[in-house]
Amino acid sequence: MVEPLIGAAAAAPDLIKDSDSQNFMADVIEASNEVPVIVDFWAPWCGPCKQLGPIIEKVVKAAQGKVKLVKVNIDDSPEIAQQLRIQSIPAVFAFHQGQPVDAFVGAQPESQIKAFVEKLAGGIGPSPIDEALEAAQAALDAGEVAAAGNLYGQVVQADPGNPEAIGGLTRCYVLNRDLDHARQTLDLAPEEHKDHAAIVAARSALALAEQASDAGDPAELRAAVEADPTNHQARYDLAIALMGNGDNEGAINQLLEILKKGAEWNDGAAKNQILKIFEALGPTDDLTKSGRRRLSALLFS
Repeated sequence: MVEPLIGAAAAAPDLIKDSDSQNFMADVIEASNEVPVIVDFWAPWCGPCKQLGPIIEKVVKAAQGKVKLVKVNIDDSPEIAQQLRIQSIPAVFAFHQGQPVDAFVGAQPESQIKAFVEKLAGGIGPSPIDEALEAAQAALDAGEVAAAGNLYGQVVQADPGNPEAIGGLTRCYVLNRDLDHARQTLDLAPEEHKDHAAIVAARSALALAEQASDAGDPAELRAAVEADPTNHQARYDLAIALMGNGDNEGAINQLLEILKKGAEWNDGAAKNQILKIFEALGPTDDLTKSGRRRLSALLFS
């Protein structure tokens, strides 16, 4: 039984809230005497505001109560923007002890937002979601698929659009050969995360598993290859079957053997297949690293 990692450090009440001219004094000035308050000035028509807002919210949540976030729509409260001489949005101000202490204008990458908040909060540790994702990956690397799936599932419940959690949970279902749930989980990925590395890897893993589900018997295919080493189709089918049984290294070996004897066979099918395996394993996997070196040696020798 895996203990829940998410929820123990739940967000403090009013950690993120909307405010206006009437409540700005209480929500920002007075509140900043207790904890630093970040104010995000935005408007519904502002595209960069829509990009910046979710990032700030994520980083503020990760601070676990060390800072608060107040969002102010300048269309509804123009007088505040005028008082602070805000000329363009998004504009972000940090208040502490009733005074503005830092600010920036325009959309910023998450790394800079985190640095901004860390400076204000005096250092931020990993969020419960980050800790759960790290633990899930460690469990998956150790072959503890059930534990990894439990942790990824917790993250998906707490942060439904998290691409790392969706991708990880999909891979857990694939490893358990539950392809229906794998497809359903992968469909949860928001459109903006379709090209995220974790989603791409999960999509490739699912596609390979679906392909392997129709593969033949590995023993029969191996016998066919031994009887005729030039039978590329039998060797290709053997690679697919080995992959379906979790023997990615064996599959890579067979596909590389095809490339040694006939790189252009079937319009480069062996090369395409091995690249799909690398994509599913991810760029940091040892098999991907060694396999890419061997593939490059074959193609460019």
